[in-house]
Amino acid sequence: MKTTVAKLAKLVNGTVSGNKNTSLAGVAGLKEARPGDVSFLANKKYINLLKITRASAVLVNPEVKVPADLTVIRVKNPDLACIRVLEYFSPKPPALVKGVHSKAVVAKNVRLGKNVSIQPYVVVQPGSRIGDQTVFYPNVYIGHDVTIGKNCCFYPNVVIREKTVIGDNVIIHSGTVIGSDGFGYTVDDGRQHKIPQVGTVEIGDDVEIGANVAIDRARFDKTIIRKGTKIDNLVHIAHNVEIGENSLILAQVGIAGSSKLGQNVIFAGQSGVIGHVDVGDNAIVAAKSVATRDVPPGKTVSGVPARDHKEELRVRAAQIKLPELFKTIRELKAEIEKLKKK
Repeated sequence: MKTTVAKLAKLVNGTVSGNKNTSLAGVAGLKEARPGDVSFLANKKYINLLKITRASAVLVNPEVKVPADLTVIRVKNPDLACIRVLEYFSPKPPALVKGVHSKAVVAKNVRLGKNVSIQPYVVVQPGSRIGDQTVFYPNVYIGHDVTIGKNCCFYPNVVIREKTVIGDNVIIHSGTVIGSDGFGYTVDDGRQHKIPQVGTVEIGDDVEIGANVAIDRARFDKTIIRKGTKIDNLVHIAHNVEIGENSLILAQVGIAGSSKLGQNVIFAGQSGVIGHVDVGDNAIVAAKSVATRDVPPGKTVSGVPARDHKEELRVRAAQIKLPELFKTIRELKAEIEKLKKK
């Protein structure tokens, strides 16, 4: 599919500096782009690539200075504009056949919405309700009394355990398990006794959950993932956790039981939080950090245990100097011994 710089600028509500009539036929990164491609600059770290890119046009922020011979489309948010451009140029995925495949197993009293697509070897247990336009890829398992909203997509080998509630426009990637038992045991006479996990999981609208994620059901009540939250691959969310709206949980994060996360919270890769800790709205837990106590709203913390990020940076800077400090101490001790002998 081809277009012009002018037409693409209209699509993304941008303004053009340069040749409006240049033909565009694809999207690529600044390094990889060739003539006919449109690219984008979202991170000023890569601004020098504007001097060498072969792209025919680049999406940039209004404040960015660009080479005089480069055609650019100035937009408020280049990342968001790039999404629209990708959607324009990318081929649509193959449409799945609507209806229930002959090799799927769907219980008689399941309520199916309009234009649902249920692929081979999907199992939907009794009492479940599925909203309009929802798609199940092969080998998905839907347990008893599950409620799923409209326009959802479940990729192969997803497991949704009993009584889970899922909102509209939810995407769940392959290998993820929602509603497995929370990890609860009590010791008596040297033996571990399993505590029944009788609660549920509730997932709000517009949530996306990556591959091989485990979200445990609550011991009582609900484990809750609220509207708009995005969860990366290989994340574990334990029983009775609550995650607020529009939060970002990155790869290999662990959220221990009964923790409460506010809105717009970010947990960077391989970070975590111990149980029964509250993390306030707009807080950030940096990569490989562990929050062991409550994190105030808007706070950025890092380290193990996590503390104010600026304080942690000072501590790390001091640690780098430790070998030099130990050497100085040894030299001072030697001088003190010489003075004692005199």
